[in-house]
Amino acid sequence: MFQHQLNSPHGPSVTELRPGERGFVAGLGIESQDLVTISEKMARGILGADPIAKAEGKPVVVLEPINNDTRFPIDKDIFLMLIRDKLLEHAASKITFVAREHMDKLEKERDLKLSGQVTGGEKITGNKFKGADFILTGTFKGISGRGNSGASDYVLYSFQLIDPDTSEIVWGGNHQIKKQGKDDVTYR
Repeated sequence: MFQHQLNSPHGPSVTELRPGERGFVAGLGIESQDLVTISEKMARGILGADPIAKAEGKPVVVLEPINNDTRFPIDKDIFLMLIRDKLLEHAASKITFVAREHMDKLEKERDLKLSGQVTGGEKITGNKFKGADFILTGTFKGISGRGNSGASDYVLYSFQLIDPDTSEIVWGGNHQIKKQGKDDVTYR
């Protein structure tokens, strides 16, 4: 276990942990070690999927928002960011990601170039935005229980790679976590 004490002259010390390690304060919800485990597992699964592994050229993947149907407030984008970053780190030569979440900014920049207001317009002759070969999205589902002896939560993290031309789910992967405890931590 990696631990690094950070001492502050104005308060209690803080222990720095690796993101994949369980901390001293743990709850029933989604923790950093869950993010690390799930994103690495999904990235490996996507790379091994036939449509990606056997693709000619570099398929274009668009990330779509995740549906969170659990009781936990989650920054849903963090999962897709971690999966994308793992894939780019280990397979940038096999997959292309496009930045649809920045479409407004990209269109504005393209229009500025086309109009000649900024340099680079001479290189652009129209719409060059790439279309998606696949869409990556996911859904989180949860079951929670409470009683006198504590609480229990089961969460299913499910991801799908979808062919937008046929609506076919060409790959699916999931990870399940069940946690129980006497006390619950407040997540923000």
